[in-house]
Amino acid sequence: MNILISGVGGQGTLLSSRILGNVALNLGYDVKLSEVHGMAQRGGSVVTHVRYAEKVYSPIIDLGMADIIVAFEELEAVRALPYLKKDGRIFVNSRQIMPLPVLSGAAKYPSDIREKIKQQVKDAVFVDALELAELSGNKRTLNTVMLGVVAKATGIGREHFIAAIKQTVKPALLEVNLKAFDLGFKL
Repeated sequence: MNILISGVGGQGTLLSSRILGNVALNLGYDVKLSEVHGMAQRGGSVVTHVRYAEKVYSPIIDLGMADIIVAFEELEAVRALPYLKKDGRIFVNSRQIMPLPVLSGAAKYPSDIREKIKQQVKDAVFVDALELAELSGNKRTLNTVMLGVVAKATGIGREHFIAAIKQTVKPALLEVNLKAFDLGFKL
């Protein structure tokens, strides 16, 4: 299974990849993770690759080989599309985060992102994960909401994700992350 997680700095892509990695490890799979940061501390792109199988030889997902893309922001979803395999699935947080060139007026945020994604991917799911994260009590749990949404697509039971969240998330943030996961899972 090849899962690419794409977002911007501060959205929790790294935590999400560690949770997914722990889910797979706990099930006995060989797991490889890789991360790419692009000015992450300044809201730049962050992409993580999560690969698991009986044996995984490389941590990097090749173009056109991702089974699932999880995008925490719409523009990041478009940037990640070349990695998706022909029959792959994409899950996109429907909120937009304006990159620095847009904020400075040097560029314009594309207005037709959803249409572009839907033209290329027949199984595209858009979720207002920020709204659900706010319902959980902490908007920073957007990443865990998205994991909840994606959990069913992995074919792995909810209980395995709950165990991995408990194993990975700091105790002080555990309750709100479990609530966020369940809000996403129930969609």
